[in-house]
This record gives sequence, C-alpha cells and structure tokens, in this order.
Amino acid sequence: MRRREFLEAALCTGVLSVSRTARAIPGAAAASPQPMALGLVITPRGDPQAAIARVKELGMPTCFLSLDAYIGKFNQALAQQMQGVLHQYGITPTAAEVVGPGKLVWDFMSGPATIGVVPRATRAARMDALKQTSDFAKMLGIPNIQTHCGFIPENPGDPLYEEVVLAIRELAEHCAGNQQWFLMETGQETPTTVARTIKDVDKPNLGVGLDTANLILYGKANPVDAVNILGPHVRSVHAKDGKWPVNPNLLGEEVIIGTGLVDFKQVFTKLKQLGYRGAISIERETSGPKQIEDVRQEKTYLESVLSQI
Repeated sequence: MRRREFLEAALCTGVLSVSRTARAIPGAAAASPQPMALGLVITPRGDPQAAIARVKELGMPTCFLSLDAYIGKFNQALAQQMQGVLHQYGITPTAAEVVGPGKLVWDFMSGPATIGVVPRATRAARMDALKQTSDFAKMLGIPNIQTHCGFIPENPGDPLYEEVVLAIRELAEHCAGNQQWFLMETGQETPTTVARTIKDVDKPNLGVGLDTANLILYGKANPVDAVNILGPHVRSVHAKDGKWPVNPNLLGEEVIIGTGLVDFKQVFTKLKQLGYRGAISIERETSGPKQIEDVRQEKTYLESVLSQI
C-alpha cells in the first residue's frame, strides 16, 4: 500500500546525514498561519518544488511534510533548498513526519509487527530516523514531529508497553531539545491507550496528531468521541474520511471527505472550543489526477464546514 505519494518530484539527490547539532537557517521560521488554516499532506522526493508548488496551486497556506524519502539523507543544503521553495510559494510547514525505515504493512494481520516503534526489530532504526527528522525540522523552524507509534498494547502490564513508553519518552526528550512537540498520530491505538501512554511518558511536549479517519479505519473510535478524550493534547489534524472495517483482516475504506462517517463540524467545533490553533491538513491517500480532483472537492467541503464554526 503506497502512502502519501502526493505529486512527488524526481529522483532523490544524494545528501549526507544531518548533524545532531543542526544549525537553524536564518529566517527559517515562517509566520504562524491563522488557526485551523487548511493545508496538505505532501511527500516530496528529490527536488521538493513540484510538491510544494501544488500546495500553492490548490490555494492552501500550509503543508504537512512526510519525509520518508529523505531518511539518512538530511543535511543543511537540503534544508536551505526546501526553505527556499517554501518561501517562494509562501507555504508554512506545520509538521514533519517519518514512519520508516523498514517494512510497513497497513492492515490488522501484519501491522502489529511492522508499524511504529512497537516492533523491536525496527525500533532503533525508526527512533534514529525520527531524531534525524527532528534535527532537520529544527533548521526549517517546524514545531511538530509526528509518527505512528504503532499498535501500543492496551494492557499496561505487557512488557512491550513499558518498552514503548521508554522509547516515546526518549523521542520526546530529543524533540524538546529542539524546542519541538513530539506527536503520536492516532490510528492503531484506542484513544484511552493514547491517553494512558501520554500520562505514563510524562513529558510536557508529548501530544497528539489527530487523524480523523484513522480512528475509524482501524475500528478504534469515533473521532468526535476521541476529541473528548484527547482534545487538549491535539497539536495537528489530518482531515481524512472513511468507513468502518468490514473485513476483519483489512482496514476500513478511505473515502472522499464528506462521504464517510467523520462528523467534521463536531470535531472542529470541539477543537475550537478547546483552543486548537493548528492547521487542518488534508490527506487523500490516492495518486494521480484523481487525487488532485478529490483534494479540490475536499477543500471546498472543509471551507464550508469551517465557515460555520
């Protein structure tokens, strides 16, 4: 399953790994966008111009950067290149995310063993990739680092649970050193498990990246109810729609925003009441011209919803 392959640019250019003492680029921090400004989840590769230009073309002021293509290849030259393109088009990056390296299977059968920092086999490599991403994002003035932590055990007595708590604590501490939030993207866990993990990690810069559809696609919760539990911790939002799983082996179906089961008006109203000031980043996990057409339709729908609250 290909994820977030939104108008990727050409082949990756070879660049070196970023230093842990990454220097900020002068002027890298962009002006804060308006609360609940619309944005787009993009996956640039190589030259980031095409992906970022598309955000501008679609009339959105922010973007959420999915950076798996650059794992192990971050450096200041790449940051300067990306910052130049963002400045050229007036786009504010609100978060950066990686979910690799290693095999990822987005389903119920292989997902628990392949997603996030739960699997022991890939945990160290993924933690290193997230630290690289944090250092790179610091150069761009990006305040949020996000990932799927995986199928965190609901049983707090499971040995894996304590291991994951320690891993997330280490990642949060690294992000804190870069003046960033570390965000757990919703999906594989129930909201109660996420809330328990936040409590047990006990770091003030640990928050939630709310993916409105993932909660449904994984059969974990209604997103409106999830906001009741996790709302104060939400620092970023992926606007996406979907339907409950009907095949117990496979995730539910992602659909165009407004045609699924997410009540966006209630979700946004609750977030606004809680003082949420972050972006609303559209994520449409298809590809090609149809994806662009879908995103245009979704943008119009979300603008209508946001105008009502």
